[in-house]
Amino acid sequence: MASLDDLMSRIPVDQVAQRLGVDHATAETAVRAALPTLVGGLDANAQNPTGAASLLSALGKHSESNLAEGQVDVDGIDTEDGDRIVSNVFGDKKDQVISTLGSVNGAGGNDLIAKVLPIIAPIVLSYLAKQIGGGAGTNTASAPQGGGLADLLGGLLKNAGGGSVGSGGGIGDVLGSVLGGSSGGGLGGLLGGLLGGGKR
Repeated sequence: MASLDDLMSRIPVDQVAQRLGVDHATAETAVRAALPTLVGGLDANAQNPTGAASLLSALGKHSESNLAEGQVDVDGIDTEDGDRIVSNVFGDKKDQVISTLGSVNGAGGNDLIAKVLPIIAPIVLSYLAKQIGGGAGTNTASAPQGGGLADLLGGLLKNAGGGSVGSGGGIGDVLGSVLGGSSGGGLGGLLGGLLGGGKR
């Protein structure tokens, strides 16, 4: 069953740490903070037909990728593609998202988060493409609009409230603001802006 823990297990944290020159704990904290936020941003984009169609098109381009199959080589990830994904997901709120995630205790700061997001974004899209396509590498662009994609993303976020993804104090608080959509700022406010059509 698709879950953030399952998705997290597909990300080679040791390789991420080595590539970015940080210890395992710092890399893991950064990934665990960034992952649900990226999924939340994708979910926000999928709430309208245009965003859903764009996301399904992007998933179609990643449906043949083996990044979700436990064969990830971080050095082989196209981070330019990852950066485009992150920019498309968060739009003009990208820097604010990075800044908020960078303030999470132990996440390594803004610079590290800015490098982590483009690494994990292609993995996330590959994972979603396999889930939508039933793991058969099918053309996800032909998948049912909205329903399956929205259910998948919503399910990932719904089960993120507990378990290891949301553990660790500060990360739990950040994730809580993402899922709660708090209007008092933070990631909840940023993603709320995306949901409200703030991304252009």
